[in-house]
Amino acid sequence: MDLNTITAIARPRMRDELPPWTTGDAWLAGGTWLFSEPQVHLNRLIDLAALKWPALTITTKGLSIAATCTIAELDALACPPDWLAAPLINQCCRAFLASFKIWKTATVGGNLCMSLPAGPMISLTAALDGVCTIWRPGGERQIGVADFVSGDQRNVLVPGELLRQIDIPVAALRRRTAFRQISLTPVGRSAALLIGSVYDDGRFVLTVTASTRRPIRLPFSRIPQAAELREAILQRIPDGLYHDDLHGKPDWRKAMTLRLAEEIRVECAGTA
Repeated sequence: MDLNTITAIARPRMRDELPPWTTGDAWLAGGTWLFSEPQVHLNRLIDLAALKWPALTITTKGLSIAATCTIAELDALACPPDWLAAPLINQCCRAFLASFKIWKTATVGGNLCMSLPAGPMISLTAALDGVCTIWRPGGERQIGVADFVSGDQRNVLVPGELLRQIDIPVAALRRRTAFRQISLTPVGRSAALLIGSVYDDGRFVLTVTASTRRPIRLPFSRIPQAAELREAILQRIPDGLYHDDLHGKPDWRKAMTLRLAEEIRVECAGTA
């Protein structure tokens, strides 16, 4: 869709060239949402493409994902053999409700910044202890992905701040994981997406997304029993936190969360 209120486009090539933020500005990365509907409140786009951030960087510390990395680039990543969580990357990439054209354009950072409950990049990076680096005028700050998203289409960014990258520690990438996702229709948006991961020392973390308006992480000192897991979900996730839209009502999302959580518990217990 044409954005006929845009009167200027800035194309900075380095951080020092980022223009001062003004009312009516928007960051442009993939633009799959930006160009999907009228944006009459905008008059300038700040195109991030010329910054040429490396999409993916593997180091001894883990994986760094640029905010401008596309879903297709992430899905094609060749992971080291000791990254037991590597299948989770592909599972979350394929949880998108998107065509192959969108897949090659949409960005990881855009998915986080849209902060939709069903954002699978939120699910992936929250489950793997991802940490966001946020550029702000005169400096930067870091925050965990699970705390970055604060609600349905809400996050901690303030005007002028820019998500630069998401770092995933190598210890998280070496954990065993279990993935479950369900939609109301065969090709619908995720109504519940849960990920369980098991640490080397036996600790277990369940990450609940899509069914809730923001990511919820439930840590346990070991893989819990069925009743313990169910009680933790009922206690930690109040009914008012379950998402409500045409892709699923709260009561159904809650039921699916409990069901998928138990499936993940059984799978992780069986491979412990």
